[in-house]
Amino acid sequence: MRTLSHLFENNRLWAGEIRQQDPDFFLELSRQQLPSYLWIGCSDSRVPANQIVGLLPGELFVHRNLANLVVHTDLNCLSVMHFAVEILKVRHIIVCGHYGCSGVQAALRHDRLGLSDNWLRHVEDVRHKHEKRLASVAGDTGAFDRLCELNVIEQVANVCQTTIARDAWERGQELAVHGWIYGLQDGLLRDLNVTATDPHETVAVYHSALSALA
Repeated sequence: MRTLSHLFENNRLWAGEIRQQDPDFFLELSRQQLPSYLWIGCSDSRVPANQIVGLLPGELFVHRNLANLVVHTDLNCLSVMHFAVEILKVRHIIVCGHYGCSGVQAALRHDRLGLSDNWLRHVEDVRHKHEKRLASVAGDTGAFDRLCELNVIEQVANVCQTTIARDAWERGQELAVHGWIYGLQDGLLRDLNVTATDPHETVAVYHSALSALA
C-alpha cells in the first residue's frame, strides 16, 4: 500500500465534517494562527494533544518528543518554545507527561533500547535525583507512576529556567507554565500543581509539587 488510501479517505471525511459545522473554518484558519497554548508532550501515539483537551486545529501549538523532555541543548524544542512565546505570544506552556510512558519505564528499569538510550539518559538523571523518593514508593507500578510525575515536574522547572521564559517574564509578558499528566487507562488529565507565572515563584512551586507527591 504505497498511497495509504484509507488515511486519505479518513482525511476527506474529517475535513468534510469540519466544513459541515463551519463552512469557512479552513479558510479562516489559513489566514492566521493565534493559539493560546504551547503543548510539550510525549510522542506516544496514545496521547493525541488536541483531542484530549478538546481543541480544534489552530488552538494548540505542539512539540512532542520521547518522554516529553525539555533539554537545554535541544534546539528543536527551544526553537518551538521561542516561536510560540516570542512570535505567537502564547500565554500558557503545558508540559504533559503520561502514565505508562515507555521512555520513563526504560529509564526506570535500565533497559537498553539503542540510540534512544542517549536521549532517555535525561530521564535517568531524574531517576537518580529522586532515588530516595522513588525507593519509598511501594511496588514497581507505584515507582513507575511516580517517576512519570517527577519527570513532568522536572521538565516544568527546565522550561522556567530557559532564557525564553525568563526573558518573557522580564518584559512583563503574561506566561504561565503548567505540569500535567495524562492517564491512558481513563483518558483523564491531572494537574500536578506545579504552575509558575513568574521567575520568583518557580522554586517554591517546584518544592511544593514535590512535597505533594510524598
